[in-house]
Amino acid sequence: MLKSRLDKLCAARCHDPFGLLGLHRAGSRHAIRVFRPNADSVTLVLPHSEIAMERVDARGLFEWQGSIKAEPELRPGLPYRLRIAEGGQSFEQYDPYGFDPILTEHDLHLFNEGRLREAYRALGAHACSVHGIEGVRFAVWAPNAERVSVVGNFNRWDGRVHPMRVRGGSGVWELFIPGLCPGDFYKYEIRNRHSGEIRVKTDPFGQTFESRPGTAAAVPASTAHAWQDASWMRTRAERDWLHAPMNIYEVHAGSWRRHYDGRFYNYRELADALIPYAREQGFSHIEFMPLTEHPLDESWGYQTTGYFAATSRFGTADDLRYLIDQCHQAGIGVILDWVPGHFPMDDWALARFDGTALFEHEDPRLGLHQDWGTHIFNYGRREVAGFLLSSAYYWLKEFHIDGLRVDAVASMLYLDYSRKAGEWLPNKYGGRENLEAIDFLREMNVMVHESFPGALTFAEESTAWPMVSRPVYVGGLGFSMKWNMGWMNDSLSYFQLDPIHRRYHHNYLTFGQLYAYSENFVLPFSHDEVVHGKRSLLGKMPGDAWQQFANLRLLLTYQFTSPGKKLNFMGNEFGQGREWACGQELDWSLLGTHWHAGVQAAMRDLGRLYRDCPPLHELDFDHAGFAWIDCHDANQSVLAFVRRDRAGRSVVVALNFTPVPREGYRIGVPSTGLWREIFNSDSSFYGGGNIGNGAGVVGEATPWMGYPASVVLTLPPLGGVVLGLD
Repeated sequence: MLKSRLDKLCAARCHDPFGLLGLHRAGSRHAIRVFRPNADSVTLVLPHSEIAMERVDARGLFEWQGSIKAEPELRPGLPYRLRIAEGGQSFEQYDPYGFDPILTEHDLHLFNEGRLREAYRALGAHACSVHGIEGVRFAVWAPNAERVSVVGNFNRWDGRVHPMRVRGGSGVWELFIPGLCPGDFYKYEIRNRHSGEIRVKTDPFGQTFESRPGTAAAVPASTAHAWQDASWMRTRAERDWLHAPMNIYEVHAGSWRRHYDGRFYNYRELADALIPYAREQGFSHIEFMPLTEHPLDESWGYQTTGYFAATSRFGTADDLRYLIDQCHQAGIGVILDWVPGHFPMDDWALARFDGTALFEHEDPRLGLHQDWGTHIFNYGRREVAGFLLSSAYYWLKEFHIDGLRVDAVASMLYLDYSRKAGEWLPNKYGGRENLEAIDFLREMNVMVHESFPGALTFAEESTAWPMVSRPVYVGGLGFSMKWNMGWMNDSLSYFQLDPIHRRYHHNYLTFGQLYAYSENFVLPFSHDEVVHGKRSLLGKMPGDAWQQFANLRLLLTYQFTSPGKKLNFMGNEFGQGREWACGQELDWSLLGTHWHAGVQAAMRDLGRLYRDCPPLHELDFDHAGFAWIDCHDANQSVLAFVRRDRAGRSVVVALNFTPVPREGYRIGVPSTGLWREIFNSDSSFYGGGNIGNGAGVVGEATPWMGYPASVVLTLPPLGGVVLGLD
């Protein structure tokens, strides 16, 4: 029996190393066995004596036999020290196989049920103290493994040295290794029980990773950051976000700015530069494209391999905490782009983790994203759902994130997403809906809103799936908001037309009102619209340079006055000329020209107007906050509408989508009085021609367009004006 176990141990196939190693009864005596295949000698070091252990097998098994009555320090579950001579060096350590299990049965039960919200505290690598002895506890889920070992820079990456203990039928493997400390690199070596295949995998619950191109996890250090955002968190929990302004600045941390030599700004440098800029521009939130660890810069973070790790590209986890804390102290919320829809196929990461399709589906008709060459999570497996839920919980709790933008929700909802007939499998009812993904998204949203008051979730969902942003208890998916991809596509399609043709496509601008209040919508001009040959926002605009810049200012005016929260990708705010490229910073030098500086000034003033003018934001999600004045003037390509707040106060918006000034243009208004021009996109401050209405216009008691009063306006070419009652 002993030889059989030893043979398996030497072959790195031992399922139960604790059955052989450590302290055991041997007949009427006790034995301590140590396996060190590279050791010259091993000595048992006791408080009052040292005992040379006998090499009982040339392959590296050392043994001591004796009576523990004569050695009272030797008791099951209590650690003992070893002196190991290896490669001409000698060192002492506590025997990892002298420690009892640490994870509780309750935690393991909750993990298997997918209900261990803080699973990242149980699994992964954690520096801790056991019986007063410092070390690191490792735990990993690999239910189809015959053997799992911790390998790292502390054991020559040798899978024979530190095989782990499996915890019953939970599929979780655990080992406490004394003497290790934060910063040590490690992976797991996993042998599949069926095929015997050996895989070396990084930690799914790893919280720190070495810098690319390395892929090892590192034992994380305890956070030393002292949060200073208590006031923000308290206010966030009480905030009426449905009726509050939200102006989001979408940022790719690696290319917003860079040092002169091409180096990234780190998290702390971003805090110093980005936060003042976002405040000056009137943004309420910064949305970071994925900051979770990922191996390839060109994936922009969407090919995530570290669901619990801030990418090391920009610094440490505490550096990121500092950035978020500084945002909060400056009154800016932070949204994290989060990717539970798919994961990459890298053989050192989640893919076929224990030699089987553990996190994904075995059948490619369920488990493979053809568009992106990635795996789809198996949301129906409770441990997998729990893994993702714990990731969401981690970012919200440990980093005080204010919201999660969930990427590619449509790809999660539909089993036939981007698939042809015969390339997908229906659900149990014969439909194309992914029932397990739906349950997961609902569970995730309920968890976020229950556990983190004031935190928000955003769905990037490009189909007509109903009630995405409605509560779970009424049958919705439970998101706070949904990106309005239809509005975005229609708006950009319209603006790319030569103005002479716009009269034939007026419905692009009016159709959105038919569904504008079916969801809580965000109006996004995101990174996806300025890459892969789509051109920048400025580059999409037709005409000469004057018309392009006027069109862009008009587009932003249309966005900021339309119902819905706002989102713009970095560079939109000053008219970036080229497409976004993740390998270089934005073209900040463009701000030296008056047209680009003018767009930036217009965006700043629009953001402030939207923030400070309740009619432009209080009823973003309510049809009572919007009414057409005139949506039928397709021949002149003019729109006019009213925005209202909860108190009934109004502003009037008039937009001219042609390069022809419209003088003497009468529109209806809600009341008589002086209607002051509070914004004009053609202002000379913005690089325009200063055509407009001066201090304002007087509302006459002349009913018009169904309103009791009217005003006569001068509408600037390719421009928009906003009027407020003085």
